[in-house]
Amino acid sequence: GYKTSWNGYKLHIDSADCGVPISALLTSASVHDSQTAVPLALMTATRVTNCYDLMDAAYCSDEIRCHSRSLGHVPLIDHNARRAEKKFFAPHEAQRYKERTQAERTNARLKDEFGGRNIWVRGHAKVMAHLMFGLLVLAADQLMRLLT
Repeated sequence: GYKTSWNGYKLHIDSADCGVPISALLTSASVHDSQTAVPLALMTATRVTNCYDLMDAAYCSDEIRCHSRSLGHVPLIDHNARRAEKKFFAPHEAQRYKERTQAERTNARLKDEFGGRNIWVRGHAKVMAHLMFGLLVLAADQLMRLLT
């Protein structure tokens, strides 16, 4: 019979404050973002030492918060109300959470400037290779921006 198939991929990127990509996972487009949080955090923890985990409301779960704390990080995850009152950050946490816009810029730059929007190859390995070339150039460009 037929094997499981899907249309599209999604690249999950963990980046530093300055926009340098640290880790990336490629999944099928149907995988929810929250399912990649733990593997991505483990991969990043082996590469860098960080204090905070900044995530949007898609990652709002107690399991992800507990895992972040188990790594010695402070989880700053936007609250998803889910039929309850929205919880807000303390002022010092809200200030730190503003740094998350850099992650959005990293994703946007990969799509707009480094070929991540349209991939014309098929297969996980080829798609991953094309996206990693884009991430490599993006990382080099961000590091050059830090130096100048």
